[in-house]
Amino acid sequence: MIGKLIAGAIVITALIAGGAMYYLQEYGFYETVEASSENANIQITNLVTQAPEPMLIAGFEGIDADSSPIRYRACFTTPMSNAMMTETFQTYPAAEPLVAPKQFSCFDARKLGADIETGAATAYLGQANIIYGIDRVIAVYDDGRAYAWHQINTCGEHAFNGDPVPASCPPVPSEKE
Repeated sequence: MIGKLIAGAIVITALIAGGAMYYLQEYGFYETVEASSENANIQITNLVTQAPEPMLIAGFEGIDADSSPIRYRACFTTPMSNAMMTETFQTYPAAEPLVAPKQFSCFDARKLGADIETGAATAYLGQANIIYGIDRVIAVYDDGRAYAWHQINTCGEHAFNGDPVPASCPPVPSEKE
């Protein structure tokens, strides 16, 4: 009898813990990014100057979390054409959209990733090292739909793994700063 009680307690505890982990991953840490906030300021890196400049956008929806620098996701539209953008802005060949929580239904990372691979959408560098080791990536479709997310770059991969960063990377900020 005591074995059944212990087993039941373990199962109930596991169900509660699983439910809590699901809630925290899908809802707990994310906050809505208001269209008027600084975090909704979408910039894109110019091919010639290598500097980010404001991107024309409308209909912004976004989420972010303080718990991780790669939880940023955004959906919006742009009147800028992909033909003009590929000649003006830096593309991002290693784009890999990260899955968004189910509650943020406008961002389908699997479809977006497949469309980038087939050329139906084009990925651009929004801002390099928006946070050290993290790039903001933007993907744009020919019809003006656009998406943004944060992705770990080469400098970040090395720094976060504790490896020496390549010489082309900016210096790693110290933890005291």
